[in-house]
Amino acid sequence: MEKRWVATIHLDTLEVESDPTFKFKCLENCGKCCYELEIPIRNEDIVRIEELGYNAWEFVDYNKSFYRGDKFLSYAVKKRPFDGSCVFLDSETMRCKIYKHRPLACRLYPFVFVKHGNKMEIYVKEDPFCPGINHPKGEPVTKEFLLREYGDIIEDYRRKAVNLEG
Repeated sequence: MEKRWVATIHLDTLEVESDPTFKFKCLENCGKCCYELEIPIRNEDIVRIEELGYNAWEFVDYNKSFYRGDKFLSYAVKKRPFDGSCVFLDSETMRCKIYKHRPLACRLYPFVFVKHGNKMEIYVKEDPFCPGINHPKGEPVTKEFLLREYGDIIEDYRRKAVNLEG
């Protein structure tokens, strides 16, 4: 999996530098990422999904783990044994059953956010199965795009950056 820089957002000013040649559009009823990816699920994601009435044993795959070096990061979202898709994918509509409450990794995909001091670098995972990457009707990764799609995440990083400084 290749990743490519598409933007940098300055957390103090919200100024954005971006690659104007890159465009993205998540296609409705696609669901390819729900089949192809192993999704990490954070504790915060688990709590939020359990609040919907699900039991963690229904959706957390405790046999799959994500690590950075030797540091445990998280477990994975379960896949259905009969078709290999995420347990939350509605196979008839190809839509996520918990879309508004989906794990952070699902929400960010295909983007990867990497914080460096007061800057957040944004990369795209150039997975060949994702038809939304460089889609002709896609939109560039502008300040407006980032704040609309990820404003709460960016604001959370901004708060943490201010708290670390002050």
